Amino acid sequence: MQGGWSLQRRESLQGLTGEAKLTDHVRRTDDPGLTLISPKRRRRSAAAADAERRFAVSWHLAWALVMATAAGVVALRSAQPPAMELAALGVSAAAGLVGAVLAEMAGVTGAALAILVWAAAGGAACLMTGGGSGPLETWCLAPLAASAAFGRPRLLALGAAAGVAAAAAVALGSTFLVLPKTPDPLATWLNLLALATTGLGFAAGLVALQGKVKGDDARARDAELALREALDHQPQLLMALYPGGRILEAFGEAPLGLETRHMAGRNLSDLVSADDRALVEAALTRAASEGSSDAAFVPAHDPQGWCVLTLRRMSSTRLVGALRDARAQRSREAELHEAREKAEQQNAGKSRFLANMSHELRTPLNAIMGFSDIMRQRLFGPMSERYAEYADLIHESGEHLLELINDILDMSKIEAERFELAREDFDARDAVSAVLRLMRGQADRAGISLRGDLPAEPLEADADRRAVKQIAFNLISNALKFTPKGGAVTVSARAEGPMLEIVVADTGVGLSPEDLSRIGRPYEQAGDADQRAAGSGLGLSLVRAFARLHGGEMTLQSTLGEGTTVTVRMPVLVEREAQALGFAADG
Repeated sequence: MQGGWSLQRRESLQGLTGEAKLTDHVRRTDDPGLTLISPKRRRRSAAAADAERRFAVSWHLAWALVMATAAGVVALRSAQPPAMELAALGVSAAAGLVGAVLAEMAGVTGAALAILVWAAAGGAACLMTGGGSGPLETWCLAPLAASAAFGRPRLLALGAAAGVAAAAAVALGSTFLVLPKTPDPLATWLNLLALATTGLGFAAGLVALQGKVKGDDARARDAELALREALDHQPQLLMALYPGGRILEAFGEAPLGLETRHMAGRNLSDLVSADDRALVEAALTRAASEGSSDAAFVPAHDPQGWCVLTLRRMSSTRLVGALRDARAQRSREAELHEAREKAEQQNAGKSRFLANMSHELRTPLNAIMGFSDIMRQRLFGPMSERYAEYADLIHESGEHLLELINDILDMSKIEAERFELAREDFDARDAVSAVLRLMRGQADRAGISLRGDLPAEPLEADADRRAVKQIAFNLISNALKFTPKGGAVTVSARAEGPMLEIVVADTGVGLSPEDLSRIGRPYEQAGDADQRAAGSGLGLSLVRAFARLHGGEMTLQSTLGEGTTVTVRMPVLVEREAQALGFAADG
């Protein structure tokens, strides 16, 4: 039997329909799926095991009852009860009782112990009644009869060995010991008793064993048919192949246009389009040498189809393959690819539009800010206070709009992957200090304490100076926006190995967990309507984007009502040893 199915077995199933291959308890229905092991079958297996146990217990109890009856008859019919014969019958009855208990409680181990008990009891009974020439010599076969009664074929060898051992012990005892002799009338009666109990017990055990074997065979056939039916109805085509590609067996659902029963004997390459045959043959070679491979191809019978093949090595001369129709999957992938390209094109178009609009808006805005600045400084003469106030408002609004345009332009470049860092060596403290000086006036007007905490030693960085200043500016501006009057904003910059760490902490309103999960994505804002109107929602997203462009990250920690801490870490610091070598080279 090769692989669980002999040639004769396969031929016997060749002409059967799927329904004919199924037993009564395994039937394909209109419901999806296939029930391989029904509750009825499980109950039947459990009932069979319970019946075997009950038979073994009954067999042993019947033996003990017969022995007890025989002992009673012998005692009643004898004027002087024969002690040794009654002891022999008692030993045999005791073996029956012990065997019944072990059969009920101890399973296979109990059965093995019971067989050993039978060997000892049979040998002892023989020795008590004259040994090998005595009337109970047949009881040396009692272990074999008991092993048959347990209904376990693998215990027969143990029963036979135990019987031979008992017979050998009796033979040795008969040779070297002086054994009691049983009187002739009683000896004849005991001899008949031994022959009858051993013969009937052995016959009953063999009948039960035969039923057990037949039941096991039936269950094995059911399992084979259920497994075959499961293989035939699973959604892929499973194949056993030679490494060269010849199909030995096929089970399951073949791709559209093929039939499983015609697959055996064909070569796998016959199913593949001419353009993809080299790919499949390479996959077969790779699976035979490396243990596994995968391939996708257009089937020869369907130019519009698409199949995916997975190969695994079973042995040096066998491969197993799973072939599935992936037409729908390929169609979905093509739709997703098309949708992705369309979305990318739309996003690129949006980015180009924003970039162009930003440039178009910046030109007139520069003129507005320039003329409003001239008016603010009264370069061409005095103005009324109201006009001067209007000029200040125009200039401030222009600055705000210019900041917004610059943010949108930077974000559009980053999203389009066209933003290039202008790296240079500089002291990061200078960039942070410049932003602190720039934001000091805004903090003072808002009644907020703005404090910088910078180290005494330089923070030499290899980074984009404008990006570092933009990071500090956006973080401080955001902190001031969400910190009420009387609050504090602390800005620190420090070195952590090669990492430049910029931390901005405020004592503002803080963020809720919902806002914290959103903040950092483009155009996402938190706070009330006034605070939302004061920005574009690009500040923190630009900080995160600039940090990632430098290979770093941004993290937020916030508690509602207590404040927020934003930390930016970037691996941009130049090691001091390298700086020293650079200074030495310059010298």
